Amino acid sequence: MKKGTLYTISAPSGAGKTSLVAQLLKTDNLVKVSVSHTTRQMRPGEVDGVNYNFVTKDEFVEKISQGDFLEHAEVFGNFYGTSQAWVVETLEQGIDVILEIDWQGAAQVRRAMPDTLGIFILPPSVSALRERLTGRGQDGEDIISKRMAEAISEMSHYHEANYLVINDNFDEALLDLLAILRAQRLEITKQCEANSTLLQQLLSKSE
Repeated sequence: MKKGTLYTISAPSGAGKTSLVAQLLKTDNLVKVSVSHTTRQMRPGEVDGVNYNFVTKDEFVEKISQGDFLEHAEVFGNFYGTSQAWVVETLEQGIDVILEIDWQGAAQVRRAMPDTLGIFILPPSVSALRERLTGRGQDGEDIISKRMAEAISEMSHYHEANYLVINDNFDEALLDLLAILRAQRLEITKQCEANSTLLQQLLSKSE
């Protein structure tokens, strides 16, 4: 069985990453998204094991000491981490895995698993990004400016990825993501693994 491919997908807030990944999962049944472990409190409507694997801080620290995480980080006082065992087991089943992660986490993952492919999603313009971050107009200019600064800082790392997708038109951006996954599955090493018997038969001198 051919092994799946691990992808990191990074993007600034407002680029549409979450919506694109959600639709990608509905369209392609050979890919799964990793469910992170977190120490933050469960929010209304969230389901343990679906949105996140919710654990205590002590449990999280224990997992760190045992080397359970492919990557982990602290964000606003809460810890987030990706289960290495789950990722490896899923890839071994021939299923692609997506990690929705910031550029720092993506760098951690690449160091641990060099075969990882990075995808970066960008908005079509600064004005479009500002419009998306503004949302319903409930935030003040100071908050919007802070979000814009954070987004620009995040976007400056786009060149560290293997693929760049501009989310100007949602449907086209989704097709771009699907094309990346499909092309990678046709890569020669993976095709040789998946079709070894056929290749032997085709190259055999006997009829």
